Amino acid sequence: MRTTIQEIAQEAGVSTATADRVLNNRANVSTRTKASVLSVATRLGYFEGRESEFNFPADDSTKLKLDFILPTARNQFMDVLRAEIESQAAARGNLQVRVFGVDGINPRQLAEKVRALEGQSDGIGIVALDHPDVREAIRSLAARGTKIVTIVSDISQVPREAYIGIDNRAAGRLAGYLMHRFYAGGGSGKVALFSGSLSYRGHEEREMGFRHILAEESPHLQIVEQLEMMDDPDQAYQISMQVLGRHPDLCAIYNVGAGNSGVARALRELDLRRHILLIGHEATADTRGLLLDGTLDAVIDQNPRVEAREALNALEGAITGKHFEKHAPRLQVVFRENIPDA
Repeated sequence: MRTTIQEIAQEAGVSTATADRVLNNRANVSTRTKASVLSVATRLGYFEGRESEFNFPADDSTKLKLDFILPTARNQFMDVLRAEIESQAAARGNLQVRVFGVDGINPRQLAEKVRALEGQSDGIGIVALDHPDVREAIRSLAARGTKIVTIVSDISQVPREAYIGIDNRAAGRLAGYLMHRFYAGGGSGKVALFSGSLSYRGHEEREMGFRHILAEESPHLQIVEQLEMMDDPDQAYQISMQVLGRHPDLCAIYNVGAGNSGVARALRELDLRRHILLIGHEATADTRGLLLDGTLDAVIDQNPRVEAREALNALEGAITGKHFEKHAPRLQVVFRENIPDA
């Protein structure tokens, strides 16, 4: 038997009259409700064999409006994530997506951008600092019905629909385990720990996991420096030069965030790239080159293609009421011998 309008209305959580208005392309229905009813009708097979009867306009009136806020630091991973979000959204056809770049290290600017999107978006995906200003801005939007998804780094105590990203504490533990194995039986040594900003919850969680494993497995390895580089390669270079000057016997560096090229520049200038173990994150164009020339020993990678897909799925599902089953991106360790395709 053919699906009825009553069944569609019940599944979509609207009145029969509202479902009828949507399916007959009448006015006075919100974008969100229209998208939800059309999604349910498609899933239940209402349009099968009757496509010619339904000629909905090919403009943006039925598209879900999604906005993404990503940091603008010189970060190749974020550039790839942005490209994946835009290309995958365009391929779906039912989404109207904008991607905004902001200074991710500045919580006030970030909070202002979130507030500026009030009333403009059905859903927002955000890579954000875990900061009171940012949390309050997100709560304000969510209270007005905007669906929120956090990406790459989570934010505590906000009404988000999902966190899309790796387990960052596990990533830090993995980095600590790699360092432990590289130096198994190698005696004591000094380690530097660099981060973009510990205001990113993800960076803080990586640091916690890393410290835990070293304390548990390699107490002979001592963290002698912990510094924030703001994900900036130039700042990473300056800080690395200072740290290497203070600790000529440094044996290893774990870089939690971006800025690997700056660290590598310092190691090359001081002819230390094959003497100091360097572990970083994200298999980007820069880190691939650093793996190949031996400056970078290992990269802990996450998949921006999967994160873009899952963020879009989560927002679309939350807005339309469509079931969303999250598939978290997997952690992957990349060495020079298993560099993945770009």
